[in-house]
Amino acid sequence: MIPRQVARPSIFDHDPESMGDWAVEHDLPVYLGDQVLKWVYERGVLDPAAMSDVSKRGRELLSEHLRFGEGIELAHPIASDGTSKILLGWPEPGAAPIQGSLPVLGNEPSWQTECVMIPTENRRTGCLSSQVGCPVGCRFCASGLGGLDGNLSRGRIVEQAWRLGRLPDGGRLSNVVFMGMGEPLANFTAVTDAIRSIHAPWGLGISARRITVSTVGLPAAIRRFATFDLPVTLALSLHAPNDELRREIIPWAQYSTVPELLDSCQEYFKRSGREITIEYILLGGFNDGVEHARELASHAKSLRCNINLIRYNEVAGLPFRRPATDDVRRFQEELRHRGINAHIRASRGRDIAAACGQLRHERRASGANPVAHD
Repeated sequence: MIPRQVARPSIFDHDPESMGDWAVEHDLPVYLGDQVLKWVYERGVLDPAAMSDVSKRGRELLSEHLRFGEGIELAHPIASDGTSKILLGWPEPGAAPIQGSLPVLGNEPSWQTECVMIPTENRRTGCLSSQVGCPVGCRFCASGLGGLDGNLSRGRIVEQAWRLGRLPDGGRLSNVVFMGMGEPLANFTAVTDAIRSIHAPWGLGISARRITVSTVGLPAAIRRFATFDLPVTLALSLHAPNDELRREIIPWAQYSTVPELLDSCQEYFKRSGREITIEYILLGGFNDGVEHARELASHAKSLRCNINLIRYNEVAGLPFRRPATDDVRRFQEELRHRGINAHIRASRGRDIAAACGQLRHERRASGANPVAHD
């Protein structure tokens, strides 16, 4: 049994103000905070011993009191289309840091999340997780199989983005989407604090307009998010055009109606000035008919939005199938015929289980069952 201990905070939990306060508390110059953050974000250095303009005592205290990277890479497949997924293991809250490199298969940390790098000709998009598992339990999604283990901290969210931006193929992140494991608005404070670090000039310096937060949608949470001061893009994971169908695949849909969700999204648009994105996963034979497209179009007309159509990536053991290409195109054409801006999102990383939670699920199903670090 590994004893519980007071965990050292991560450097990624800090900003210049808090690092300055930390320095003063440890009888170090206040500017040390700026020095350290520059080493981490600008130079990509996570070893205090290598921070040559920091005093010896400062380097020693940094190593003693802060964690410089908490996650350990458990898997890192790269797809034929260049999509790269990292499965990260994290120490549970209060547990000792994970020691060494890759744990023995079957003895991995129980807290695992995924992040994905999606490169295209014009951008490098990092897809981040906000929770370990997911509380929503969408019937078609691997993320919620097994429920929710816990929330990721600000630092662990930011660390994912930092890692993706430091992959050896080069190039900094240009875009960030919170479309990985978890429901971002159910971990509101950590997610919004992480966005500040990702956006800040001292951090990753990514424009707020290139950051997207995807939510399955609770009206109260969306209205709260509308008060956030950075104009990020809100994506609503609708996935069905009516309440009856939506409640068959999204358990949380019982807490609100489609009109209530769209009304809260309208408030977000009015406050932020940012067009809403509606995410719609097409499940073959379930929600991909022309009649569904017509109903979806009638909702979309009430909102300043665009629609992303997503072809389902199959998950072993779940009853849904990928839609036929002709059905996907017919669905898009029906929306466009009715004046709706609709795009078919390119499927990326299918050969590396790139859908939300899919790699973790398939890895556990193959026998790599993690054990808790207790």
